[in-house]
Amino acid sequence: MKKTLWVMLLSVCTAIFSWPAQSSSLLSALTDGQHVLMIRHADAPGYSDPPGFKLGDCSTQRNLGERGRKQAKELGVWLKRQGIESAVVLSSAWCRCEETASLLALGAVTTVPELGSFFQSMSDSGPQTRALRVLLAQRFKAPTPQKPMILVTHQVNISAFAGVSVGQGEVLLVKIGTNGEFVSARSIATPTSD
Repeated sequence: MKKTLWVMLLSVCTAIFSWPAQSSSLLSALTDGQHVLMIRHADAPGYSDPPGFKLGDCSTQRNLGERGRKQAKELGVWLKRQGIESAVVLSSAWCRCEETASLLALGAVTTVPELGSFFQSMSDSGPQTRALRVLLAQRFKAPTPQKPMILVTHQVNISAFAGVSVGQGEVLLVKIGTNGEFVSARSIATPTSD
């Protein structure tokens, strides 16, 4: 019994004392000029967008619900606890992505077409993914360490670029090559992960 208690206590202490190292390693990765965070927009009830939806008109789109707004805010707080006080935040033009990006509260949000959903036009997958690689290659033109870069987008975009399917609000740490190509990805467990 004493040995089991000792092992449990040691495990708790190890977790507590390793937490700062984990947080600093995420910040280090995001400032090395080789990594970005890819986030699928937070919880938006429903599936796809209604027929006839229009970009720029949130009333015609599938949007974040209360849970999604809470999820995005909590994710922003968690990222700040990891030492990420501000970031270059790029977003899809879809309202659920823009709102997720804004609620992170890590800096101004820039909407870029390379992150827009091609769910309803899968033939755009190849050209748009190549355009995203060009955008990411620009990251290597700046000296390191760099400001962290966060991309808020859709499941189809993340799957096409990184080959990984993610849930709403899930986060990937993605390593990119000098030409903006995908190298590797690691799922990041956050308090908002389901």
